[in-house]
Amino acid sequence: MIPVEYILLTGSFLIIISIGVARLSENLGVPALLLFLGIGMLAGSEGPGGIHFDDAHLSQSIGVIALVFILFAGGLDTRWSEVKPVFCLAASLATLGVLLTAIAVGLFAFAFLKFSILTGLLLGAVVSSTDAAAVFSVLRSKNISLRGRVKPLLELESGSNDPMAVFLTVGIIQLITNPKASVGSVALLFVVQMGLGIVFGLGFGKAMVLMLNRLKSYYEGIYPVFFLALAALTYAATATAGGSGFLAVYIAGLVAGNSEFVQKKSLLRFFDGLAWLSQITMFLTLGLLVFPSRIILIIWAGLACSAFLMLVARPVSVFLSLLFVRLEWREKILVSWVGLRGSVPIVLATFPLLAGVADAEAIFNIVFFIVLTSALLQGWSIPVVARFLRLQAPIIPKRRYPIEYEPVEGVDTQLVEFIIPFSSAIAGKPIVELGFPRDSLIVLISRDENFFVPSGGTILEEGDVVLTLVNRKNLAEVREILMQWKKPKKE
Repeated sequence: MIPVEYILLTGSFLIIISIGVARLSENLGVPALLLFLGIGMLAGSEGPGGIHFDDAHLSQSIGVIALVFILFAGGLDTRWSEVKPVFCLAASLATLGVLLTAIAVGLFAFAFLKFSILTGLLLGAVVSSTDAAAVFSVLRSKNISLRGRVKPLLELESGSNDPMAVFLTVGIIQLITNPKASVGSVALLFVVQMGLGIVFGLGFGKAMVLMLNRLKSYYEGIYPVFFLALAALTYAATATAGGSGFLAVYIAGLVAGNSEFVQKKSLLRFFDGLAWLSQITMFLTLGLLVFPSRIILIIWAGLACSAFLMLVARPVSVFLSLLFVRLEWREKILVSWVGLRGSVPIVLATFPLLAGVADAEAIFNIVFFIVLTSALLQGWSIPVVARFLRLQAPIIPKRRYPIEYEPVEGVDTQLVEFIIPFSSAIAGKPIVELGFPRDSLIVLISRDENFFVPSGGTILEEGDVVLTLVNRKNLAEVREILMQWKKPKKE
């Protein structure tokens, strides 16, 4: 039995190193997940760390728990107003696109890697989901964003395509291990899992908001604990009922994140930190599980499968899924290229190991190799491809204010930012002359990167960033006052 102090010492040391390396990756433009995996491999039995770890069951459990909180945090951080216009596109990529990718890779593995048709499809199912978090971490490191509908499309696709990959993996394993299973039973399983996932996700998401607003605890530390328990309950209850827990927890986060509830800002920060901890823990664990000497044995098969996935399977699935969609060909090419593989494929690769599927170890090693090559080759090239396709856009940094406002129940006000436009009709006027509603006021002004609290006599200038505390019923009136333009002079 390993003493608990040794476990804490090793775990905390690896996490601290991972955070330092993640900071380094921001300058190198390397996806942080790749470095986390590398640290895990170095700490493993064949690395300098010498930590022997080969427990696939524990790795899977850690991966599933981590994914629950990563998906929930992703849902919380997704703005529905931004992704709503691309909902149908993302749904097509998350379902049909994942299925087509799995079939294409499966046929390739059957024809060239000499797998059985079901084992090949299992490999395809495992690597069929994408990880947009890796994409955006690379873009942020290069101070680049994506314009048009590409960014929200990738964001929503990556958050919603994991359940389909999980379903395909579990369904194909069932076909392999259970002779009585049929394609019809697997199709019925899909309907049940996705249907229950959607229903439970919507129900739990609304219930979370309702319960948080009615908790009214004196102790602020209770709120993140309560929210954490609700997220775990969403997954567990849905999975126990036979639904897709991953889909439910993402939808619940999406519903809650686009609603108003107490302690919202602090809870979003808490889950952002928890998602990072989950990612680091998961990748370190999966890195420990890998034996590099076994990866070398499948290097050619891994290279062939990775090249086919990046250059054929992903582009074909994207173009067919978006065949009847009005999307520029340049945007489709970029969506095809940024389909990075991340944590989910490696976690799913532990499912065949535990099910005792033939060639399960080969599948795990090939999947791990695909994730590494995807991060290395696609990760570094994304900014270059975005510029080449003229789809890059500068990142607009989030403005940070020296004050915060937390909405509370019974107070119908919000903190809203406005920018005084150039050629504004109110530029040069004092605040007292604007005719603001009595229950709305300007609380802070940012001018030339400096903040100051205004008074009634403060003169507004063009380009001022004005932070206002506004009653919701007066928001339209306040916007009309602050966004006035000068009327053109008559000649």
